[in-house]
Amino acid sequence: MPSTAPARFTLDPAFAIGDVDPRLFGSFVEHLGRCVYTGIYEPGHPAADEAGLRTDVLALIRELGVTALRYPGGNFVSGYKWEDGTGPAEERPRRLDLAWRSTETNRFGLSEYIDFVRKVGGEPMMALNLGTRGVAEALELQEYANHRSGTTLSDRRIGHGDKDPYAIRLWCLGNEMDGPWQTGHKTAEEYGRLAAETARAMRQIDPDVELVACGSSNQGMATFAAWEATVLQHSYELVDYISLHAYYEERGGDRDSFLASAVDMESFIENVVATCDHVGARLKSKKKINLSFDEWNVWYQDRFHAAEPPNWDEAPRLLEDNYSVTDAVVFGSLLIALLRHADRVTVACLAQLVNVIAPIMTEPGGPAWRQTTFFPFAQASAYGRGRVLQVAVDSPAHETAKYGEVPLLHATAVRNEETGAVTVFAVNRDQHRPLPLEVALHGLALGRVVEHSVLADADPEARNTLTDPERVAPHAGEGTVLADGVLSATLEPMSWNVIRLG
Repeated sequence: MPSTAPARFTLDPAFAIGDVDPRLFGSFVEHLGRCVYTGIYEPGHPAADEAGLRTDVLALIRELGVTALRYPGGNFVSGYKWEDGTGPAEERPRRLDLAWRSTETNRFGLSEYIDFVRKVGGEPMMALNLGTRGVAEALELQEYANHRSGTTLSDRRIGHGDKDPYAIRLWCLGNEMDGPWQTGHKTAEEYGRLAAETARAMRQIDPDVELVACGSSNQGMATFAAWEATVLQHSYELVDYISLHAYYEERGGDRDSFLASAVDMESFIENVVATCDHVGARLKSKKKINLSFDEWNVWYQDRFHAAEPPNWDEAPRLLEDNYSVTDAVVFGSLLIALLRHADRVTVACLAQLVNVIAPIMTEPGGPAWRQTTFFPFAQASAYGRGRVLQVAVDSPAHETAKYGEVPLLHATAVRNEETGAVTVFAVNRDQHRPLPLEVALHGLALGRVVEHSVLADADPEARNTLTDPERVAPHAGEGTVLADGVLSATLEPMSWNVIRLG
């Protein structure tokens, strides 16, 4: 039976949140598990190109629509020596990676990363080691990567075969430095000063670099908000973004709370914005700090922590979560949360890209395939470019154990400013009942429903696997009409919906 009342909202181009920055559809490649080795990079694979990159994976990444690509970590970066990933691959050192108890061969390094980014049409986003290293090493990497020629380091890059500079504009000043698990963990005062000094020095080389300061690793950290305030007190005028990281999983069979995970994500974003603006007000600054949500996903961390720790293997199978259709619906809701805050969240990175809590899976020497979460990301990247319209939902609600009363509808809408087309992204959080939806359109010259795509399944545990890689895929919604300026649709139980209007 349908819900007793429909969910409703109104769209009007006069009421908008802001433009979507393409970097909102970024992702993350870390030297963790099989993300790099046998993921994007596998010399000798039947589909490998001359550089060892898997062309089947490259094709899927292009289909996914990824923009910025954060590298090389993550926790890995806090012990990383960037020089290890330069020069002839056969001469590169093997190192212990303390973050993931693995052995790093460095066969894939800076040149291979830049080649990969260029082949998928993305933008590099480089993380700096501010755990075991500092200002000097950051400047050396910046010079090696970006200076055209005529210095020892830039000429070394040229000697390594890369005549053209890497042109890295976007840099992360460390990773999760508030976390006690981080190699080189620091207090907010220690990190804030280091981030400020690194930023100041990097801007002496290039005033136009874009810099991301480390925010809290998650909203649950005991130092949350105080960390951001202290770090920004030191670095506010020197950085452009502060980072957010958040992962969600179903715990204890509480699926209703899991489906409402975006409630936490939206509160996290709003709390960080408030903290940033409070610091700006205290400093009497006209500048606005934007947000880089550079790690987000569904991740079953409880399973990872319960597993046997790796024993210094090369590219061990780590964090290879196999996502259900339920996970994909939550994942879509997280994308909606990001879009709903596009005025301040201008960089975001799905963590991660291949094999490691990823939308793309591979087998060594074998195939690559799409996980269930592949589809919401690809659709949001394809149709979520433009101007985000305000969506104030009037929706039936239900009670959740973790978040209290939550609307059953979670939605946003994006207008293509060139064509006038509008795409509605909507999630029905009800596990069992369809949800009628009515959208009133004001000031929008739209005449038809171009497509209503639905990701849902009668089996909430349905997933794509090596043996059944196409078990879950979007299907067409039924009975969706646009008449007299009102869109009418029925959202299937526990579903991700993309409704395109033209």
